[in-house]
Amino acid sequence: MDAVTVPAEPFQDLVAHARETRVVVVGGGIAGLAAAWECAKVGMAVTVVEASTRLGGVIGTVETSGLRLDVGATCWSTRGAAVRALVDEVLPDAVVVRPRDDSAWIAGLPKGVAAPLPHDTLLGIPANPWDEGVRRIIGWGGTWRAYLDRLRPPLTIGTERSLGRLVAGRMGEKVRDRLVAPLSVDRFGLTPDEVDVEVVAPGLNPALTRTGSLGGAVAELLTDAPAATVEGLDGGMPQLVAALHAGLVDRGAVVHTGTRATGLVRDGERWTVVLAGGQIPRGDRAPAQLVDGERDQAPLSAVGSEAVPAGLSADAVIIATDEAAARDLVGRALDDPAFAAATPAGVAREVVTLVVDAPPLDTAPRGAHVHAVPGSGAATGLVHETARWEWLARDAGPGRHVLRVAFGAPGVEPATAGLDDTAAFTLAAREASALLGVPVQRIVAAHRDRFTLVPPVSARGQRERAEAARATVAKARGVAVVGAWVAGSGLAQVVADAHAEADRLRRGALWGGRPQS
Repeated sequence: MDAVTVPAEPFQDLVAHARETRVVVVGGGIAGLAAAWECAKVGMAVTVVEASTRLGGVIGTVETSGLRLDVGATCWSTRGAAVRALVDEVLPDAVVVRPRDDSAWIAGLPKGVAAPLPHDTLLGIPANPWDEGVRRIIGWGGTWRAYLDRLRPPLTIGTERSLGRLVAGRMGEKVRDRLVAPLSVDRFGLTPDEVDVEVVAPGLNPALTRTGSLGGAVAELLTDAPAATVEGLDGGMPQLVAALHAGLVDRGAVVHTGTRATGLVRDGERWTVVLAGGQIPRGDRAPAQLVDGERDQAPLSAVGSEAVPAGLSADAVIIATDEAAARDLVGRALDDPAFAAATPAGVAREVVTLVVDAPPLDTAPRGAHVHAVPGSGAATGLVHETARWEWLARDAGPGRHVLRVAFGAPGVEPATAGLDDTAAFTLAAREASALLGVPVQRIVAAHRDRFTLVPPVSARGQRERAEAARATVAKARGVAVVGAWVAGSGLAQVVADAHAEADRLRRGALWGGRPQS
């Protein structure tokens, strides 16, 4: 067969066009870095501006007592391959690991009892309410009430979108409050009523209709669906941030930290991203930093307005900030005050990370996760990180443990909010003792983080809210928004969405208006 010769000219033209296409990414969290990487790796001229003095957003690290601890996101869901593909691409030598223990307990039950979360459950919903593990949590009364699910006529089966109402209606309030709510509140900052059944478990309603009961539907889904797992990096997730940063620099991208974008102005066919402290001069064109041959001389990382220009000229802009900042930039660019002023969704959450000396925890007596029954204590739950990750336990050594205690629930401010550090750490240790059933008294080091827990895609109305936001952003041609507030929480969601949006934007920038050969 004769070899097929591909004309070089169109390809060379595309490469040249990519190099001439300027992309500004506002926000250096994981969504912004992933989107920037998608553009930089095809040769586009990328500039990242991050308001804080560090990159990574929800992925961070703190060093204390000789340990480098992850703060924020520590792993990703294996559903979807976006994060693993990104790791393989930018960090090929990384050691990808799975938790050695990912089991969960429920604490805060009557009389201070705690019990393991039964295995045959979906979102906390039991397949068999007579299972001894289920009965330990909901009691005999709760078990008999849950059994009525098998006897109820299927008059309204398959119609309920609210997980809380579905569970309470079919199995009773104790199943909802003691099995489902501890998971949804602690993990996602949602009450069961706020969880959309169709999104969080798409096959549940159809299975309920087929089997005639909620328990039967859970049993069917557990049989058919593969178990969801998570993965992380031996040594911690900040390695991914560092690798993305290095990869961007290797491809000529410019990264400014400590630099806040304050405005987005249309400039003919381009956009100008206005930076804090800078001024746009009068005239038809904004100042052209990195436009007139300055790209190679721009500093990799700069803090303060003296090291950065007044504005960045761009053919495409990817906004990867939190919701409030993104709405402000887009709303003012489109002269849409309602969009700019919309109240961001989410729950105030504070996480206190404790490094403690507590040898009784070496056996991980309550697994890796302990979820509290809402209202039973000040904390929503904790993660026993050294029980979960072997590499961290190895670094910590025998008898030393890392615990992450979470505060803040829907409609409830974190109990630590008004406390100084000493009082917050003391409260966290007291809550950890109650959740783990082991005295946690010797605090070696501690760290606290406060953030907004963004709703997952399974939150009722979240998809519609994100679609409406993106419909408005689409009016600003050449602009995209990425991040958890539109993608839903979780690294798997955020990275996949950032890839998709960056690909859509770069296709438009590279192919839009170009003749097809």
